[in-house]
Amino acid sequence: MGHSGGVRHLVWDWNGTLVDDHAAVVAAINDALAALALPAIDSDAFRTWFTRPVQRFYEQVAGRPIEPGEWQALDAAYHDSYGARVEGLELAADARAALEAAEAAGLGQSLLSMWRHQDLVPLVERLGIAGFFVRVDGLRVPGGGGKTEHLVEHLAALGVEAPAALLVGDTLDDLAAARAVGAGCVLYDGGSHHRHALEATGAPVVDTLSAAVKLATDPGSGTRPGTARHRPAR
Repeated sequence: MGHSGGVRHLVWDWNGTLVDDHAAVVAAINDALAALALPAIDSDAFRTWFTRPVQRFYEQVAGRPIEPGEWQALDAAYHDSYGARVEGLELAADARAALEAAEAAGLGQSLLSMWRHQDLVPLVERLGIAGFFVRVDGLRVPGGGGKTEHLVEHLAALGVEAPAALLVGDTLDDLAAARAVGAGCVLYDGGSHHRHALEATGAPVVDTLSAAVKLATDPGSGTRPGTARHRPAR
């Protein structure tokens, strides 16, 4: 099909990419911090500190180790708070347009999330985009390791070779997983990290999901690392 770099399949990340849940994530983190009587953080601090494993993120914010019992309380508080906000979640502004553009370009599409599978599937269906994906994978077992092994299993189940796949995500964790398996990656500035941290990786960084699809389909638009950087920053 002549796609640049041989990209034939898009693997979409969910949280912070296709679904706009930044505000819900920060609010749920603050409810979790409150459970340990720790001070709240704002969106800017979240972007500065966010990392995986998420336990390390909380320890950096808290400025101290978090004990196993505390971790369970914190994790439960986060999931309860986020879960209560799920009904209010909406797609990212141009998510549907991007999915339609990729479909029109003949790209296969799938969804890979580190969120609980049983919570993910109904939300994807409620938001009306399930039909775009040949496969939807969330976490089926608690913990579930890192995104890298999740991506390996996802591509194997799809029968897609890594070099033919392009991962679209918003975190350094997404990029690490793509690089580990040999897939391409475009980073969307969806609120998990400061933009300079995304750009420092050398991976292409985009402001919209449609721009990510354009990178996958248009050889001249900068799929090589670093070439998306001349775009004017917001």
